[in-house]
Amino acid sequence: MPQLLADITPLKESPDFRRLWIGTSLSSIGAQLTLVAVSLQVYQLTGSTLAVGAIGVAGLVPLVLAGLYGGAMVDAHDRRKVALYSGLVLWGCSAAFAVHAWLGLRELWLLYLLIAVHSAAAGVNQPARSAIVPRLVRQQTLPAANALTMMTFGLGMTLGPLLAGVLVAQAGFGWTYTIDVLTFTASIWALFKLPPVPPEGEVSRAGVRSVLEGLQFLGTRPNVRMTFLADLAAMVMAQPRALMPAIGALVIGGGETTAGILLAAVAAGAFLAALFSGPVGRIHRQGLAVLVCVAAWGAAVAGFGAVVVLAGHAGAAAHGQTLPWLLAAAACLAAAGAADTVSGVFRNTILQSATPDAMRGRLQGIFIVVVAGGPRLGDAVAGGNGQWLGEGMAAVAGGLACALLVWLLHRWQPGFARYDARHPVP
Repeated sequence: MPQLLADITPLKESPDFRRLWIGTSLSSIGAQLTLVAVSLQVYQLTGSTLAVGAIGVAGLVPLVLAGLYGGAMVDAHDRRKVALYSGLVLWGCSAAFAVHAWLGLRELWLLYLLIAVHSAAAGVNQPARSAIVPRLVRQQTLPAANALTMMTFGLGMTLGPLLAGVLVAQAGFGWTYTIDVLTFTASIWALFKLPPVPPEGEVSRAGVRSVLEGLQFLGTRPNVRMTFLADLAAMVMAQPRALMPAIGALVIGGGETTAGILLAAVAAGAFLAALFSGPVGRIHRQGLAVLVCVAAWGAAVAGFGAVVVLAGHAGAAAHGQTLPWLLAAAACLAAAGAADTVSGVFRNTILQSATPDAMRGRLQGIFIVVVAGGPRLGDAVAGGNGQWLGEGMAAVAGGLACALLVWLLHRWQPGFARYDARHPVP
């Protein structure tokens, strides 16, 4: 069992990484509290699901622009300072949400503005944090460090939404946002305690030219590029999130509760995979592992779709037979979440190991854009296919298309499967 559990060597060896990890763990739960609370507050103010959906639009464009330019800033300045200053902006946004709620204001435009500023700051903060990690731990323990980081995100995505509903209902929006302010203070403290982390090698001035240099570097590094393409194959072709409301209301039954359980199942699978990530540090063929995990994601989503199709044929929603079908569907999604987490650990490790330090910020910025934009494109694809094929068949088709696309990527770039962590080649 100890060999299966997450390797905590980075936490033992590096006090700086340990502080950063503790701060990130606390703040990730608080951040999820705020994201869910904002959605609930916007719906309470407007009664419109369209207004809730506009939250994603308000945050996407600033996140993309800041992710690209923020990566250039990370490569041009002390990464500790970039992470600290952008973290202070995030902390200020959380405090502003709390003040807005405590004062009983009903300014919808202000909530959208805060979401936009929060997303822009996150687009700078996340690349900076990711670029710092390889400087705090040994390269041999980098997969373990990334697995521990993925565990914090999985924990936040599992507990945050569950706690948000209870807190909003029992304590109100003000206390919910205030908890985020308090947890994020721990993250700011961890960044403040870090030593300076200036970029190594040739330093480029932040700007459009620097951003283009990062894109050109990505175009000439096939192994690094494949980490992005593999993730896009999974998130664009087989992202089932947009199908959940209809599946809960019309196919399996249970309505919003079912949709929430299915979404939480993905996060729970992600957390469990990170918790039992001990063996990942012993896997050297990390490119092959990425391909296998992305194909497994596609297969699990296709299995989820098959369960939904069978539930529809059995008339689960009409006959009140929700539970057995819900358990089967949740199991498939938990497997998908586990595969995505392991894939993410190796993709991030390849990106950090095979990229020169002077380029890490820009590549992490592009990574944030892919991670943010891919699922949103996937929502559009799944929504259109669900309207055309039905929700279950849309998931089946998307999962199979993901697996096929991974195979085509492997045929196009066979060297990626031979990538060896002991000899990282970009």
